Amino acid sequence: MNLSPLILFSGIFICALFPLRSCEQQRVPEEKLLVVTVATKETDGFKRFMRSAKHFNYTVKVLGQGEKWRGGDYLSSPGGGQKVRLLKEALEEMKDENQIILFIDSFDVLFASGPKELLKKFQQARHKVVFSSESLIWPDRHLEDKHPHVREGNRFLGSGGFIGYLSNIKEMVADWTGEDKDSDQLFFTKIYINPEKKKSINITLDNKCRMFQNLHGALDEVVLKFEDGRVRARNVLYDTLPVTIHGNGPTKLQINYLGNYIPNTWTFENGCTVCHEDLRPLTALKESEYPLVVIGIFIQQPTPFVAVFFERLLKLQYPKNRLKLFIYNKETHHERQVSSFLKHHGSLYQDVKFIGPEEEMDEAESRNLGFDMCRKDEDCDYFFSVDVEVVLKNENTLKILIEQNLPVVAPMITRTGRLWSNFWGALSADGYYARSEDYVDVVQRLRQGVWNVPYVSSVYLVKADLLRSELADYELFNSHILDPDMAYCHNIRNKGVFMYVYNMDIFGRILSTDNYQTSHLHNDLWQIFENPMDWQERYIHENYTRIMKDKLVETPCPDVYWFPIFSDVACDHLVEEMEHFGKWSGGGNVDKRIQGGYENVPTIDIHMNQINFEKNWHQFLMNYIAPITEKMYPGYHTQCSTPLNFVVRYKPDEQPLLKPHHDASTFTINVALNSKGVDYQGGGCRFLRYDCSIQAPRKGWALMHPGRLTHYHEGLPTTAGVRYIAVSFVDP
Repeated sequence: MNLSPLILFSGIFICALFPLRSCEQQRVPEEKLLVVTVATKETDGFKRFMRSAKHFNYTVKVLGQGEKWRGGDYLSSPGGGQKVRLLKEALEEMKDENQIILFIDSFDVLFASGPKELLKKFQQARHKVVFSSESLIWPDRHLEDKHPHVREGNRFLGSGGFIGYLSNIKEMVADWTGEDKDSDQLFFTKIYINPEKKKSINITLDNKCRMFQNLHGALDEVVLKFEDGRVRARNVLYDTLPVTIHGNGPTKLQINYLGNYIPNTWTFENGCTVCHEDLRPLTALKESEYPLVVIGIFIQQPTPFVAVFFERLLKLQYPKNRLKLFIYNKETHHERQVSSFLKHHGSLYQDVKFIGPEEEMDEAESRNLGFDMCRKDEDCDYFFSVDVEVVLKNENTLKILIEQNLPVVAPMITRTGRLWSNFWGALSADGYYARSEDYVDVVQRLRQGVWNVPYVSSVYLVKADLLRSELADYELFNSHILDPDMAYCHNIRNKGVFMYVYNMDIFGRILSTDNYQTSHLHNDLWQIFENPMDWQERYIHENYTRIMKDKLVETPCPDVYWFPIFSDVACDHLVEEMEHFGKWSGGGNVDKRIQGGYENVPTIDIHMNQINFEKNWHQFLMNYIAPITEKMYPGYHTQCSTPLNFVVRYKPDEQPLLKPHHDASTFTINVALNSKGVDYQGGGCRFLRYDCSIQAPRKGWALMHPGRLTHYHEGLPTTAGVRYIAVSFVDP
């Protein structure tokens, strides 16, 4: 409908006289706006688009649902003609010439503001049709010279979003006779660069991105703007706040990143605003109604604390009759731990499939096979992939992930003391790790929520129906150039499937496998440097951290302190390690292992340095003995200089006792490694000056006493069995 010059002038005159009232009245009512998009299937991106539309109360008409997409692949070649055809057909059914149509992509688009702002900016453009704009010309560069020049802003048309009056858009698409695979961008570009058609339809571009922000070619221009509980994208080049954000071309990861915040998905004021939507609660279900999960366990390399991994697996709070196990073990070194677990606990699970090192299956094939076990099992609801180096401390991990109701979701785990995690916040240009702007805050849980990310690894949950549909390709982990984890994530991204990392709960950590040696019987003993937290949980007494708070240090004799230090496992492993080494001293005075070669008070023992454990033992003393020493002996500071650290073996027919002596130390540590009454009879320690004996040493407890001058002592006879103690002469 064309307005006469007189009516137009009158409207301007009235607005000048009564700007607040009259101009408000002339604004297009929001109900006149209809959002039209094409979506042949409901992808994760489409669902995100619809959530953002719902957030701002847009009315959306979806075209093409259930149709096969024949519009080509935008990443490899021009296409999109199918959208134009569907739009043309839909417009023929619409009769209200005053209706305003916003035609926009959906898989990679977000709304950042509502209809009121969009319509206001559309009217301010003073044209009947407004297209989004781009700084890059595509798909035909030869048409560059035909584009009108602009003083400021983007010069080229983007077909991913335009807004206009129904009649004008009808006129614009009336001449479409192309194929579905033809380029919609080229079709609209040719209209725009045709002066007559451009004028007749009254087309312009949103040059400064006031309504439409295309990200391709503009990534450096767009930043997040947090203000008053809202999150917008701001174009810093033109200082505008676009209403829609389009991750066109190769900017899908960037729109995913922005979608973690826009529209108000996460704010500093309220945190995650959508994390409690669309959940799948399990609390009301009977155990028999729980989703069936295949847990895939992957042992790819020698890894510390594998036995502990299986102990935690048993503690997972989920009905075991609703779990099936797929276990892949590449390492012969870990056959003992896997076999022990399956022998004692395998029958608890609904089914177990085991792939051992003898099958010589590579990593990619094993992971493909694990997925396929779930894919082909019609009862399988989820596949839970866990690498053996993952330390899942949260026993509810599986429940929490299922309740998120997401296609692929990983619990965030980190490496202790580092910013390493099991997700990447961004990718570099060549597809490898890059740090996103929010990565550190997410890893440190300063920002908590559910985050759409381009890469997850080590532990994640996948919906089974996804494996049977979008991810039906068997070889998801295969690539000639990428590692299996990267190939998997690359293939998922290309399918338009979103991956999420969840950090609203604390789940655990991931072990370091660096420098893990397999030359010992109990190699985990040597992990105090690489994985100190796991070493402590495995080998330090559970009450150690309560020693001072709960006054657990006992004083059985003057200046002799007795406190818990080692777990039973630590004691057993140290004894077994020494017996496995087997080179016990003869108990004679001549001892080439020590300086001077002569021992006044010899014992039958093995020194820590004989099993290459000296540095680890010193670290143990510094971390766990020194703090107690400085509390019990105020004013004394120790660096735990220890030339002699050893394990002593007492046997009635070998060496049952030790004669009275002083130790060559400022203070001595004596840790009982087994239990009186169970492993041996007799034994103990007597301090002669005080006529005070400790005759029932507790396994894992340490005696700490001065070595010289005051604490002349003897080892009491072991009358049966075998007694073991670990001894350190500290600060000689």
